Amino acid sequence: MVDLADIRAMEERAFNAWPAQQTVLFGGWVLRLSGGYTKRANSANPLDPSVPSPSVKQAAEDLYAGHGLPAIFRLSPLAPPEADRALDAAGYTLLDPSSVMLVELQEAGAGSKVEIAETPSPAWLDGFAAANGIALAQRAIHDRMVSSITLPTAFATLRENGTAIGFGLAVSEREMVGLFDIAIAPAERGRGRGRALTDGLLQWGRRSGARTAYLQVRDQNAVARRLYAAIGFREAYRYHYRVPNVVIDPVP
Repeated sequence: MVDLADIRAMEERAFNAWPAQQTVLFGGWVLRLSGGYTKRANSANPLDPSVPSPSVKQAAEDLYAGHGLPAIFRLSPLAPPEADRALDAAGYTLLDPSSVMLVELQEAGAGSKVEIAETPSPAWLDGFAAANGIALAQRAIHDRMVSSITLPTAFATLRENGTAIGFGLAVSEREMVGLFDIAIAPAERGRGRGRALTDGLLQWGRRSGARTAYLQVRDQNAVARRLYAAIGFREAYRYHYRVPNVVIDPVP
């Protein structure tokens, strides 16, 4: 069982691993903005459940409206108890219930088929964006966000007969490694490719000094949840979004 201090530390790592382009601190919350690309980077996130924030809703609505965005709240166990009830009463819809999952890492293996680069090449950015279905209009902000990660990062490619069929990234910080946006080409799915790519990233994480890996997965992604459970990932805590009847992105 993880306590609130552990959750706070993991949330900080995840914020650092997927950096917002702008942030505003407000009464125990961090409001993240990134041009509307991904809810993770365009939402209000709690940091301390002991700090009541009755005015955060209005502050978030004003801030995001000023940037042409809906006010989205990502509610983890760090949210004050009344936050979810208040947003529900205000007509905010619950969206994308998700898990943060953890696994203890074993000693790194001898190697894998996964290619790891320390920086994202133009070819990697193109392949990663295509595999994750990034719209052309979002490519510029997507590339800026990926390129702005400041911590040790693995930009991974899985190839089959010389053709790139899978992409993902992992970010290492404070003896933990986070896995993000693992994607396999549709024609190659169901053949163990996701497991191979995930294993390659976990090996890199162990070599980078991490002892534990974490990831975020939506409840509705049953295929990914089965894969991660088979690897040994177990739920550490949960979160969900509250949105004003607007869905802007399927990414958790």
